Amino acid sequence: MHRETLPDGTRVLVKQRRDVPADFFAAEARGLAALREADALRVPKVFGVDIQRIVLEDLGEGRPADDYWQRASAGLAKQHGVTGEFFGFESDGYCGDSPQDNTPDDDGWRFFAERRLLPQMRRACDGGLIEARDAKAVEHICSTLRERIPGMPPVLLHGDLWSGNLHVCANGEPALIDAGAAHRGWAEAELAMLTLFGAPPPALFDVYAERAPLRDDWRERAPLYNLYHLLNHLNLFGKGYLSALRTAVAACT
Repeated sequence: MHRETLPDGTRVLVKQRRDVPADFFAAEARGLAALREADALRVPKVFGVDIQRIVLEDLGEGRPADDYWQRASAGLAKQHGVTGEFFGFESDGYCGDSPQDNTPDDDGWRFFAERRLLPQMRRACDGGLIEARDAKAVEHICSTLRERIPGMPPVLLHGDLWSGNLHVCANGEPALIDAGAAHRGWAEAELAMLTLFGAPPPALFDVYAERAPLRDDWRERAPLYNLYHLLNHLNLFGKGYLSALRTAVAACT
């Protein structure tokens, strides 16, 4: 990743890799376009994309403005107000380097089980990263999702919203970056991931609840939603995430 200046003087950020599938950067461009269309949080413009690179607006890097978390929360609530008829997306994507099946489905529980948890679980089994008891526990959770998760509409998600993808621009405002995992899913799942690797200030969730529907008990379901990301991290980075995965599984049983 490096910065360049276009002929017209525009500063851009160039992300370049040769070890990715042919549609990897195209998926990021599609995700960024969907998030930009929501007109909620700031999203970098895309100036070019091909098989090996994507050229993005350079947002710079700075310190959070005094109202950073309030603006982030309000923007996220507005983004989650963009609903759709189906869970999934118009095309497949990537969560990190992992392929993400976004085949549309009008059943959110089935989508989360069959397009998210079970593929990651099978990949972990095939890689020898989890034991049969772990797989059985995930399968049981998948079979009982309707009892665990209330009915909610499919809304526009960033899909991989950990703190590093909530970017602080040069002017201190929040922005969304790395949007290859964008899709329509449960809003609670997006909030849950924000708590996975270091939670933001409580003010973010307080402001969000003032602007968007949010059940009081959503945090109780956070470990369940985060099973997907913990399985993905296990598959991408190895057994260092196995303990966290098992802790999340135990919280769901």
